[in-house]
Amino acid sequence: MTSLILTILPSMVILGLLIGFDKFREPKGMILYTFFLGVLLCFPAGILNSWLIWSKDNPDDFTFLAGLSEESLKFICLYFFVRNKIDFNEPMDAIVYGTLISLGFATYENLEYVFIYNEEFSSFEVAIIRSLTAIPLHALCGIIMGYFFGLYVFRGKKLLMIKSICLPIFFHGLYNFTLSFQPLFVVLLLIGLFFYAMKLHGEIRMEQKEKKFEEEKKYV
Repeated sequence: MTSLILTILPSMVILGLLIGFDKFREPKGMILYTFFLGVLLCFPAGILNSWLIWSKDNPDDFTFLAGLSEESLKFICLYFFVRNKIDFNEPMDAIVYGTLISLGFATYENLEYVFIYNEEFSSFEVAIIRSLTAIPLHALCGIIMGYFFGLYVFRGKKLLMIKSICLPIFFHGLYNFTLSFQPLFVVLLLIGLFFYAMKLHGEIRMEQKEKKFEEEKKYV
């Protein structure tokens, strides 16, 4: 039971903080919708990763490719399944929904790693490690993707769309690449990503505080 709580709790805490910092709260239906979109992404991601990574002779050399498959799928969800929703009507929404997709993905993936694929360590140990590494990594990439995607949709500059997909792919891939042989760098990377993501979130939050009405014009 403790391992199960540790597996799910970090995502719920981040989710609660994210929603709490949003001046214009998102509808519960959209929160659940985007979270479970992220959960569903685990299945095509598993197939793509089996082609890109696990079929190789030495899979540890190719784990960085999971950043490409997983972050690309999250971007596709944002672009095709969230962007045109009525409730997606300001840049902060992109951060909220982008992170929710990431948290849905990370939560289900966490359950798999803790209770299914884990053979070397106790479920408690894996739950602790992943709650401090993988879950924050997914959430931070979701914030970064959402920040640039929101500006792309509501400012209309294509370069922002490129940053929205390329930066999370790069950071996620770098995390996976260094995870197996340089744990200290992983910690430094997560700390750096935390401050970067908080800076981006803070910019949008400051803009949002000045607004009286939520809705903005979409350019995309």
